[in-house]
Amino acid sequence: MTWLKRIGFFLVVNILVITTISIFLNVVLPLFGIRLDPSSMTGLLGFCFVWGFGGAFISLLLSKWMAKSMMGVQIIDTATAGPEARNLVAAVHELARKAGLSKMPEVGVYESPELNAFATGPSRSNSLVAVSSGLLNSMNGAEIEGVLGHEVAHIANGDMVTMTLIQGVVNSFVLFFSRIISRLIASSVDEKYSYMVQYLLTILFDIAFSLLGSIVVAYFSRIREYRADQGGARYAGREKMIAGLRHLQRTFDRLEPDDSSVATLKISSKPAGVMALFSTHPPLQERIERLQKMA
Repeated sequence: MTWLKRIGFFLVVNILVITTISIFLNVVLPLFGIRLDPSSMTGLLGFCFVWGFGGAFISLLLSKWMAKSMMGVQIIDTATAGPEARNLVAAVHELARKAGLSKMPEVGVYESPELNAFATGPSRSNSLVAVSSGLLNSMNGAEIEGVLGHEVAHIANGDMVTMTLIQGVVNSFVLFFSRIISRLIASSVDEKYSYMVQYLLTILFDIAFSLLGSIVVAYFSRIREYRADQGGARYAGREKMIAGLRHLQRTFDRLEPDDSSVATLKISSKPAGVMALFSTHPPLQERIERLQKMA
């Protein structure tokens, strides 16, 4: 997909988010006699929580559609698919049954040289497991099953909803504190310039606090990755889970760090100093060592 199409989808999603939340604030809540006044402390807090959680949950609800539209994920139809594709669906569904999922995830493939797979969807009963063609062409059956087990574990653990809740809390407090602090500073300058100062400081603090908030989100993401590794080991087998991680580790070690075939995984085989705080995935060697110590 061209970058113009990606920008188009990004704009459409953001317009949809803004429109939906605006209607909720200005139409739905007033029907129940609720009006949030951002000029008061309580009203501002409620206003920020609506925007913070609203954006996060709308993105979650649209996550499957975005994966199919933006990344070109093609859902496998077992009635017309070839044997390899049917085997991929069968493997995901078998792992899902072991994980106790009552509704089987959709399974899709997208064309890309990157070694990647991901799980998305708004709930355990409405989920998608997508795998890149690069991963399917590079890994053997046992390694692929280990990766699939990891993604199914994300669904079984409810990680999509959990991370959305965490992101919603972070978003809300970023919006709230940036506006409170900018108001306090702007109140000490000449009234003629206070609005412009407050506006500019709000943008500045939104950016700064968002960066700090991303460290919190990344920390919880790394914890969920460890849990998904353990789940993948239970469902697919520990050796298969380790084999999949080792394959990624070998691939990463022989390529440049910015190579597109591994960049989307947001993983590394070694700690990256301060930037490790922003990593959503723990170092591969640490993940492997944890699995080796797992009873």
